[in-house]
Amino acid sequence: MRKFLVIMDDSPEFLNALRYAAIRASKTGGAVEILGIIGPEDFQHWLGVGEAMRLEARERIEAHFKVFSKWMQDKEGITPELIIREGEKATEVLAQIKEDPEVGVLVLGANPSGDGPGPLVAQLVGRQGGVLPVPVTIVPGSMTKEAIVAVS
Repeated sequence: MRKFLVIMDDSPEFLNALRYAAIRASKTGGAVEILGIIGPEDFQHWLGVGEAMRLEARERIEAHFKVFSKWMQDKEGITPELIIREGEKATEVLAQIKEDPEVGVLVLGANPSGDGPGPLVAQLVGRQGGVLPVPVTIVPGSMTKEAIVAVS
């Protein structure tokens, strides 16, 4: 089964990428894998504090996933899979793609401002684009729900 990999964060463009992936998966018989990444900056503190912060970051990712999972099940009939990794974002995205052979498309949301597409899009597509093992779909952050539905 082909999976659409979406990287979960707190940005509005993540919602556009998630919506697109859910609709495409529903229409094509695919699945959605949501990757939550705990960055090294989230837990580089004293040992006890760092562990507590790591646990809080994991709980926050799981809580957000529950909300998005319910939406995907209710709206598109898709039950997404959650993967949580720790490390630098681009490195962990590439590692997940390599470790899961069912990932067929990486879906990223682009920053809606005029300041470039966003750091993850720039790093993965700009610097790594020629060596990525899967196609990348970039969903503009400024797209409306209606426009996403129309192109999905």
